[in-house]
Order: sequence, then structure tokens, then C-alpha cells
Amino acid sequence: MTSQTTVDKTGPADEVPSASSGPAPAKGLRGHPWLTLITVAVGVMMVALDGTIVAIANPAIQKDLGATFAEVQWITNGYFLALAVTLITAGKLGDRFGHRQTFLIGVVGFAAASGAIGLSDSIALVVVFRVLQGLFGALLMPAALGLLRATFPAEKLNMAIGIWGMVIGASTAGGPILGGVLVEHVSWQSVFFINVPVGVLAVVLGAVILTDHRAKNAPRSFDVLGIGLLSGAMFCLVWALIKAPEWGWGAALTWSFLGISVLGFALFAFWENRVREPLVPLALFRSVPLSAGVVLMVLMAIAFMGGLFFVTFYLQNVHGMSPIDAGLHLLPLTGMMIVGSPLAGAMISKTGPRVPLAGGMAFTAIAMFGVSTLETDTGSGLMSIWFALLGLGLAPVMVGATEVIVGNAPMELSGVAGGLQQAAMQIGGSLGTAVLGAVMASKVDNDLAGNWADAGLPKLTPDELDQAAEAVQVGAPPVAPGTPPEVAAKITDVAHDTFISGMSLASLVAAGVAVVAVFVAFLTKRGANAEAGAGPGHI
Repeated sequence: MTSQTTVDKTGPADEVPSASSGPAPAKGLRGHPWLTLITVAVGVMMVALDGTIVAIANPAIQKDLGATFAEVQWITNGYFLALAVTLITAGKLGDRFGHRQTFLIGVVGFAAASGAIGLSDSIALVVVFRVLQGLFGALLMPAALGLLRATFPAEKLNMAIGIWGMVIGASTAGGPILGGVLVEHVSWQSVFFINVPVGVLAVVLGAVILTDHRAKNAPRSFDVLGIGLLSGAMFCLVWALIKAPEWGWGAALTWSFLGISVLGFALFAFWENRVREPLVPLALFRSVPLSAGVVLMVLMAIAFMGGLFFVTFYLQNVHGMSPIDAGLHLLPLTGMMIVGSPLAGAMISKTGPRVPLAGGMAFTAIAMFGVSTLETDTGSGLMSIWFALLGLGLAPVMVGATEVIVGNAPMELSGVAGGLQQAAMQIGGSLGTAVLGAVMASKVDNDLAGNWADAGLPKLTPDELDQAAEAVQVGAPPVAPGTPPEVAAKITDVAHDTFISGMSLASLVAAGVAVVAVFVAFLTKRGANAEAGAGPGHI
């Protein structure tokens, strides 16, 4: 497939290469590959950071705004869902109109939505603006990968993706630490306000440095029906998973939404095979390595994002840590992702992705099994071992799966491939939070009444038991004001023990997902990067 590139005249005339001769060497700042990498890294850092930084802020937001457990879940799920639903469409927009424009629009919108969240005084507004964050984040994430694919020559693209993956991994893992510092010493609002100056920096750098490469065979139309079918199918799927604990997993309403989702995906596949310019050309998935990379990214995110959601509540509400202490206890995870990502990139360049990816998911499975053994009195040393192993396992997957997906797609679909990569991660994160949240809720509902009675505590009415279960699902003991100290201690023990049993089961499910991913990893292979958009003269 031909994948020559042309460049929009967004810079001086002498920077516009000939379509026939290939890109000319970058002159000055505009279009310089490494400066382009720095620029897109600043923007991507905001989106990746917000995927986990809010996990540390969730308890403070819940307390300050009086939110329920389900509402707190929507702070995370609304963001992930908006990203997941629109990423592929956003990637197509980048392929059609240019990745530079979509990147800059995404940065501006993301920073503005972040500032609006910091000014919000209700949980409803927080969720609404989190959704807007996700929509604008969807614009800039695949655009960043498209810019890298078009700017770097083939022999340097793996290295660039490795560094890009390191930024995402470090930002994702570093979110809890930065969030802890901001929540404890400033406010939960500062977690969002910090994106405003970062966004300004990204816009300034982007305006000066980025140039807009477009593939010769770029799409010229939009698959509106395909966008609607895919968006509706994914929304119904995640909505069913979120509401199932409330409705019941056997309820007709739950299965109705799941059924509508399956039907939506089937109609989407049917339509994509018939439309002239489909949203997602299904021929992409004839590439087994690309398909395996997408599945691998979903499974990794389910295990990681879903597990991390409960670990933060474990550290703060069970161990009684401050937000910053909780973030520092996750430093081994952050450190191993920062160190492991470039090492994984180098290893993948030498050996190919299969062994590093399979090994990474094996480490992830072992780490999540370790998390399932945590108790109320587990020491920091043992926790650090499991968190470090988790970071070591995630690093090669962040880097390798990205290269597998983007590198196995043709140049004119680089935006769609970037959207697929990010959509897979965000869908996995949303599914992980939803599914593992449902596992936690189910376990708490099953165990709490018996544990409460075994402790000799006064019997609760059904409504009181439901309220107590909501608190226990986040590790908080439902102690009413004025409760005698000896009774409060019993309630606390019951709440923590019940929470631990739920977290343990959820972590085992995450470990099982990681085991499945080990086998998927063996289906991957190195991407065909010979179609990268830039020539060697750029570096």
C-alpha cells in the first residue's frame, strides 16, 4: 500500500517537502522530530496523568461533595467512556484534517475542561466536565501518535514510541503521587487546575514546532452511521456493567443493555463492510498481530486500572494514610514504569515484542495475585514488592502493544490506529473499573451482613445495610456519630475485613485476566514500520 506523505503549509515555504521525493530534512524548530516528540509528550502527559491522578483525589471529592460510591465511579468511568467512545472518530478526524490541528484543539479543550472541574461545586458538574475532558483528550491522543508516525524515519520510530510509552507509563503511574501532594497540601481542585498551565505550554510549543503531515490516500469523507453504531454499542456495554450491581446481574434491564450492545457491534461490523470509507476498515483486523495488540491493550488496562482503583482506597481508608503517603507508597510502581519503559523499548527493538509482552503480563499476573494477599496489617515492604513487580510488568506492554498496533497499520490510517490503541486502553480501564467494581460490590453485599452479625453488632435494617455496604465498598467504616468506642472498633474491623475480602477477589479476577493476556502476547509481531512517514534525513 502506498503511503507517501504531503505536508500542509503550516510553516515557512522552504519546509514543504515534495510529495515525490519524500520529506526533506527539517530546518529549524518546525517539524524537528525530537522537538515534535517533546511537544506531543507534554499534551499526552495531561491525558495520561488524569487517568490515575483522580484516583487519589476520589476520597476527598467524595467527602467534600457528599458523593455516593456509584457517583465516584462515574468520575472515572465518565472520563474513560468519553475517551473510548470518541477516540477512533477523533483519529479519523486527524487523518482527514491533519493531526496538528486536532492535537492543538484537543489540548485547548482539555485544559479548559480541567479548569471548569476545579470551579465545580457539585458532583454532577464534576462528572459532566470529566466527560468533556475525555472528549477533548480523544482528539489529542491519536493525533500525537499520528505526528510521531509521520515525523520519525522507520529506523527511529520504535525509539520514539518507546519514549512516548514511557511518558504515558510514567504519567499514569505518577498520577497518584502528584495527586497525593496536591490533595494534601492544596486541594482536590488543584489536581485539575494544574492542567491549565501545562495546556498553555503545549499550545505554545505546538504552534511553533508542529507541522502537519498527511497521507496521500487520507480519507475524504466520514462514516456518520458507523460513528453512531460504534458509540452506542460501547456506551450500552459499559452502562450495563456500571448499573448491574444496582439492577442485578440477572435483571432484564442489565441483559437488555448488553443485548443492545452486542447488536450494535454486529450492525457496526455489517455496515463497515459496505460503506465506501468506513470509520474502521475491518481489513485492519486481518492482521493477527494488530488484533492481538488491541486485545492485549484491553486486557492490560482491565487488570491495571481496575486494580489501582481499589488500591488507593485500601491505602487511605484501611491503612489510614494521607493522600501524599498513599502516593508515595505507589512510588515503586511509578519508578519501575519509568525505568522499565525505555529498557523495554530497547529489548523489543532487539528481540521483537512477543517475549517482552508475554513476560510483562506474567509479571502483572503475579503482582495482582500478590495484591490479593494484602491484609489490613500488611507492611509497606511487602506492598512495595508487589507494586514494583506490577510496574515492571506494565512497562513492556505500554510500549510494545503501541508499536504492534500502530506499526502494523498503513500510514494513511495512522490516526485510526492511534485511536484504536488508545480506545483499547480506555475501554479496558472503564471495563476494569466497572467489572472489578461489580465484583467488589457483590462480595461486600454477600459478606457484610454475616460479618456484622458474627461480630455481635446490632442488626441493621435493609436500608441501613445498603448504606453501610456503600461505605464498606470504599473501605470506610460506617460509624455513626456518638457510637461508643468499643462498638466503633468492631464496626471498623468488620468494614475493613469485608473490604479486604472484596479487594482480594477483584485482584484475583485481574490476575486471571493478565494470565489470558500472556497467551495473547504470543500472537504479536513487530510492526511493518517501513511505511513511516519521514525519511532518515530528518534525524
